[in-house]
Amino acid sequence: MTTSSQEQAPAGPVVRAHPQRWLILGVISLAQLTVVLDNTVLNVAIPSLTGELGAATSDIQWMINAYSLVQSGLLLTAGSAADRYGRKKMLTAGLALFGLGSLAAGLADTAGQLIAARAGMGVGGALLLTTTLAVVMQIFTPEEHPKAIGIWSAVSALGFASGPLIGGFVLDHFWWGAIFLINLPVVALGLVAVVALVPESKNRRGDRPDLLGAVLSTIGMAALVYAIISGPGHGWTSGRVLATAAVAVVVLALFAYWESRVPYPMLDLHFFRDQRFTGAVAGAVLVTFGMGGALFLLTQHLQFVLGYGPLEAGLRTAPLALTVVLLNFSGVSAKWMARLGAPKSVLLGMVLMSAGLMVIATLTAQGYAGTLLGLVLVGAGCAVANPAMAHAIMSAIPPARAGIGAGINGTLAEFGNGLGVAVLGAVLTSRFAALAPVAAASLPAALASARGEEERVRVIDAFSSGVESSQLVGAVAVLLGGVVAAVLLRRAERSGA
Repeated sequence: MTTSSQEQAPAGPVVRAHPQRWLILGVISLAQLTVVLDNTVLNVAIPSLTGELGAATSDIQWMINAYSLVQSGLLLTAGSAADRYGRKKMLTAGLALFGLGSLAAGLADTAGQLIAARAGMGVGGALLLTTTLAVVMQIFTPEEHPKAIGIWSAVSALGFASGPLIGGFVLDHFWWGAIFLINLPVVALGLVAVVALVPESKNRRGDRPDLLGAVLSTIGMAALVYAIISGPGHGWTSGRVLATAAVAVVVLALFAYWESRVPYPMLDLHFFRDQRFTGAVAGAVLVTFGMGGALFLLTQHLQFVLGYGPLEAGLRTAPLALTVVLLNFSGVSAKWMARLGAPKSVLLGMVLMSAGLMVIATLTAQGYAGTLLGLVLVGAGCAVANPAMAHAIMSAIPPARAGIGAGINGTLAEFGNGLGVAVLGAVLTSRFAALAPVAAASLPAALASARGEEERVRVIDAFSSGVESSQLVGAVAVLLGGVVAAVLLRRAERSGA
């Protein structure tokens, strides 16, 4: 019997609900929140870091990117390790590493120390992102999975969108190191609760570790994410970006080849033959593509064009996260998914997201009311589509491989977010360069070079036009992705029936 046929067989006894599952979900969701927050919370501290640590522009880039690079590179490996060695063990290790990294970051005296601490936090974050979702799949019954995954997904959206808001609030009252030290009480609470409450679970088949696969996936994903996030700054045709992208393509091709040959693969490529899995993968990338790119562009518009500070801009983007939280914590999105089914839920969610991006693109210049409507629509779409796709991904993978399933889900989120920022940012840059009356690489530089108030107005109008074009590109991509994902999920349902 082949490996794939073994994994498609029943993985064990029927899952029974853990008596303290909702309390456990609350604890691991809090840990999840801190991990996702640290993807964006550092952005508002850049002026403080530049002054107090004497950090150069390249140092600032590495402070931000070290965390996401290490985290995205290790997600598949972390998920595989959780399946093999135990999800409770990896969750505990992830909390400990994340806490130690946060402490080191908060006490850092130099830019180099902070970069190293952020990389250490990325290791802990990778373990936490994969094991939290895997534990959710283990302690809840299949009937409760949609609601539980909805809450887990809402916490992720809340952390992603509220990072600048929380960072701005902390920096208004404390020094920059406090944005890392506030993680420590959460880590301490999480460690106590995990040890006391979370049951151990792992793949009882005892597959041999796929060490080469782990190395190849880590190098390949880190190189791919680095190429995406460095493209806008260094230029898409620069030697650095092209070389890194080439490394990513070659290494990931080797990874796919190796995984198709090894008896115990870390990532079973047979998963991609399941149209339910493939459709959910396509949709997940485009949901994060649209949401990540939209927030990136909108934050710039609020600060550069409308003149809001980081905290004010964060407050004005908060309705997106609040909508996601309200719909998922109330169970509304889970009820919609149960009533509509995964294909229609994904399509509805991504239509709402696309409509929200179009509203933001066309009405933002007329005042905040249009932006608010767009953010609510994007949040509602995310609340419906994200849990449906996460549930489809996890349901298409055997329960014994829940960790690698969570790793795939996390990798897609990182990839989609980075791709959205890079692609929509490139559209903004090219449109701005074509319309701006002065040659400059950024809006602040163009405003500094402008002569007279009339030229400044033309510069701002050119930037606003670039933001509008980028949002419309994102809206079209999300809509097309929703149609593709829904069709593939529908086909999978029909073939299964």
